[in-house]
Amino acid sequence: MAVLRAVRKHVEPVVFCAQMASSFFDTGLQMVVKQRSKNITRPSDPHEDQNAIANFYMTFNMLTKFIPILPALILAQIGDRGYRKVPIIVPLVGYSLSRALLLLEIWLEWRVEVMYAAPVIHGLCGGFSSYWAGVMALVSVSTSEEERSLRIMRTELVYGIAGFLGSLASGHLFQLYTGGMKQGVLLASMSVALYIFCLLYATCILKVSQITLEQRESTSIGIITHSGQDRTIIVLLFVSGILYDVAVAGGVEILSIYVLKAPLEWSATEVGYGNAAGSLIFITSFLGMKFFTRFAVSDASMIMTGMVSFMIGIYFMTFVTTTAMYFLARSIMLFALIPMPTIRSLLSKQVRGTSYGMTFICLQLSFRLASLATTPIYTKIYESTLDTFPGFVFSLSSIITFVSIIPISVVGCRTAKQENYERIQGN
Repeated sequence: MAVLRAVRKHVEPVVFCAQMASSFFDTGLQMVVKQRSKNITRPSDPHEDQNAIANFYMTFNMLTKFIPILPALILAQIGDRGYRKVPIIVPLVGYSLSRALLLLEIWLEWRVEVMYAAPVIHGLCGGFSSYWAGVMALVSVSTSEEERSLRIMRTELVYGIAGFLGSLASGHLFQLYTGGMKQGVLLASMSVALYIFCLLYATCILKVSQITLEQRESTSIGIITHSGQDRTIIVLLFVSGILYDVAVAGGVEILSIYVLKAPLEWSATEVGYGNAAGSLIFITSFLGMKFFTRFAVSDASMIMTGMVSFMIGIYFMTFVTTTAMYFLARSIMLFALIPMPTIRSLLSKQVRGTSYGMTFICLQLSFRLASLATTPIYTKIYESTLDTFPGFVFSLSSIITFVSIIPISVVGCRTAKQENYERIQGN
């Protein structure tokens, strides 16, 4: 009974099962889009199906980023008033409904354009922006400043392990035929079932911790708690986070298309393994963060280490022509996921507890807004360089990552000076 009470205070079961479900959906959608594109394009044009896939994902991703903006802001305000579960539960409703659409698309063999409704449905329910900001806010108000970086990274670790396991299994599950069902029906069904379980757990079992309830009772308002120097740090963290997210999201979005064409031309199983390699980075990043924390490495230094790891790995991806080279490039990115949770942790130390939800949702939505502009740019650059230099977009991501390191280096200098000043005052 004591174990059950302890488990009820943790959001990790929701994170784990939701990411498993998301991995199943991502692989299923990727393979369905590939199959449908081959059916409608001409065999004489080797790049026509790549352009069709790229254009589908461009529209799909832009809808995913644009639709949730207003709903996510509303849900964040509700969460900061003390109803911390609402920004998590409402998006899970949207995910359950939208993921069922893939199941119907496979079962009834609808046109792939029907899937444009999926980001609209879960976007109107807040989408990933609201869901993940809600999770981060719940974790932040339940931990002390000293423990927060590791706790957030631990949540991201659970997210990564679930993505790794889900991606490994998804390629095999997609190809299974059960009881006369079409290919992919079992995978899509399991995705929907897992989201429904998450919804029930978050609604009926998950318990908001006592620390969170105290935050609800707080009457303080506003975001900034300290001096103008904190405002500068917040702006620099936002700028660095946005640039890094643009580099990562833009590169990874194109990467999911790149592996479907020659010379790689992956099957469903290989797509699953590739997605698993991406999720494995959550584990290596967590272990790296534990290692750096043990040796008292500063947050800014950890962020820059992660950014350099991604910058080198994505640049290497520019020249990938075999599956072995792909996984080698992925292995170089082993610390690439340290920056984001650490940036969130640094931000949470600059704001009041009653503003965590709004702060995290503003950060998440700033990523979405930036991506609205960069997604079509990345897609069009990829299409225009497909014949000459298809890996150019990965070099572009590497350059943007380098630029994102500059604001963080400034933050590192400022926080170091601030800590030295406080230490002198204390003495």
